[in-house]
Amino acid sequence: MRLLHTMLRVGNLQRSIDFYTKVLGMKLLRTSENPEYKYSLAFVGYGSNPEHAEIELTYNHGVDHYDMGTAYGHIALGVPDVYAACEKIRAAGGNVTREAGPVKGGSTVIAFVTDPDGYKIELIQRAEGAVGTGLR
Repeated sequence: MRLLHTMLRVGNLQRSIDFYTKVLGMKLLRTSENPEYKYSLAFVGYGSNPEHAEIELTYNHGVDHYDMGTAYGHIALGVPDVYAACEKIRAAGGNVTREAGPVKGGSTVIAFVTDPDGYKIELIQRAEGAVGTGLR
């Protein structure tokens, strides 16, 4: 058993594709349209299945925003240098919501950014988990 993908509902598919590819350095892996059921999908990631987990961006036609609620936490990405990743994300127009620094009560360096729909993404400094992220 393994993790295949995480699905996020988005209000503007192209805006989300641009964020995940241009700001976070992921690749657009594939897209599909389902006009009968009024939704479109885009899969992004640093590589495709079965070697890598992916993010499925789901756009339900005519829905431009969702209530985040209180249950969702965040997605985490490993990067070799959180400080540099924050600068790169900020320069690309991304929103850094928690500056790089040690986690409360620990020494691991983290930061948080949000995507255009408000989903939180944690950046964790760890060289071995950052291969292929494009966030060097």
